[in-house]
Amino acid sequence: MATASQPEVHAHGRKPWRVIFRVLLLLATAVSLYFLFPSLVDLFTQWHSLADVEPWWLLLAVVFEATSVTALWEVQRIALRTPSWFAVGTSQLAGNAAGNVIPGGGATAGAFSYRLLVRAGVRRDDVAAGLAAVSIANTATILAFPLLALPAILGGLQAPRGLLTTAYIGAGAFVLAVLAGLAAFLWDRPLQEAGRAVDAVLRLFPGKRDAHGSGERLLAQRDGLRHAFGTRWPFALCAIVAKPAFDYLGLLCCLAAVGARPNPSLVVLAYSGSMLLTLIPFTPGGLGFVEAGLTGLLTLAGTTAHQAVVATLAYRLLTFWLPLLVGGVAYLLHRRRYGSAGASTSATSP
Repeated sequence: MATASQPEVHAHGRKPWRVIFRVLLLLATAVSLYFLFPSLVDLFTQWHSLADVEPWWLLLAVVFEATSVTALWEVQRIALRTPSWFAVGTSQLAGNAAGNVIPGGGATAGAFSYRLLVRAGVRRDDVAAGLAAVSIANTATILAFPLLALPAILGGLQAPRGLLTTAYIGAGAFVLAVLAGLAAFLWDRPLQEAGRAVDAVLRLFPGKRDAHGSGERLLAQRDGLRHAFGTRWPFALCAIVAKPAFDYLGLLCCLAAVGARPNPSLVVLAYSGSMLLTLIPFTPGGLGFVEAGLTGLLTLAGTTAHQAVVATLAYRLLTFWLPLLVGGVAYLLHRRRYGSAGASTSATSP
């Protein structure tokens, strides 16, 4: 009797914390959208201008964005140690769509993808470690992107102060991310200390009073990632770099579609700044923050205000709104193959 009631007690103990967290997140979303609403209205009233863009440039942007997503699938396949393109692709598309609808940003998308991958038969520990590693690697690559503009700046290119500020922030965060990643992969002590900190935080919550062993689990997942990448690390590195690189080329095509030809090095800085805004979890997919920020940054990069608005609309159409539809279809396909519950071994079969 006591054994059967224990999960129920834990569930009731955790429920208030979950409700409080969700209420606070929704409140932050509402406040953010309230302040961003005027700029969103000004932006979306220009939708009709998309009819004037060059369709061939927009088509090329679609190709680049599709290549960017495919590169993400490849590095996820390596990190998750699964050969299944279908399981990885559908879970990523569906998770991305969920993150573009539900507040929480990358955390929401990752949690949704986690459930789908486990349902497809990928080991839970591989999913947790693989998705976390890919997310960190993608973030670090984006932070390093401003370095691509460094040669042009050293060569005399005059960059506006606003773009340089985003470059400084990104470069500093990139150095910290690289140092933390090297410490985690080369030594056991940082992960053990991180695990103890996680256990200490978990023990503050009802139902987690006996939390322990996070450090050992982190070490096991780290060792699993070492084995997963192994001799395939060159492919993983190329895929990690290709993901934001082709996304950046997609943005350049959107600018060309509206007749804008700003300096590509300045666009690199604008792109990096907008990617930092997508990390803000208060609105789904950075809605509002990205639109307002990218429009302003592209203007600093040398486009007219109208060109910046229309290019931003085209870019977000391909990277935010269209993936909502594609993600819904991917979820239905995933559910059709793997069902709505349980797990399958097909995703891990060679």
